[in-house]
Amino acid sequence: MIRISRRDLFALTAGFTATLAVPARARAVPATVRAPDAPPLLAAARAAMERHAQHIRHTNQLVIADFSLPSHRPRLSLVDLAGGKVRTLLVTHGRGSDPKHSGWVERFSNVPGSNASSDGAYVAGPEYFGKHGRSQRLVGLDPTNNNAEARAIVVHAAWYAGPDMIEKHGKLGRSEGCFAVSEADLSQFMAILQPGTLLFAGKA
Repeated sequence: MIRISRRDLFALTAGFTATLAVPARARAVPATVRAPDAPPLLAAARAAMERHAQHIRHTNQLVIADFSLPSHRPRLSLVDLAGGKVRTLLVTHGRGSDPKHSGWVERFSNVPGSNASSDGAYVAGPEYFGKHGRSQRLVGLDPTNNNAEARAIVVHAAWYAGPDMIEKHGKLGRSEGCFAVSEADLSQFMAILQPGTLLFAGKA
């Protein structure tokens, strides 16, 4: 069981530019998710939760995007660490990560203009309403994704992220690096990804 040390928590603001010292009790990250339900990247995600503990408010839940799987597979895991439950959803990757549109992530990039997915740990920010409708900001916490805000990498719904795309084309469409899900799945995704929750993306 991983124990998170006593630290100040960051108050998440719209721009994530201000911080506020908030004393917090040392909390344990529950470890009740068991195989075969546990996502392959769970250990890496929990290690990231400990590494970035000062940014993470919620330690009883997290989200994992396993980009070692193709886009026609449910590869976005909504993990309830306390209850030991995992739900999986479809999620897109960036077109810069899959230039031939094979349905597989070939590479990650943190470079502005790459239109690629970035791997690493993110913390969820506030919800907002933008050009894609209901959306949620993300802040990249690692060197591999620390341009997420500048690149406007967010969570949103998209018409090309649903099962009908798989029925027609055998794969989802591609985003510009955002974590896009179907309109039908957005609410349950954002219900888990509350501000201050970890989202971890990578390959198993």
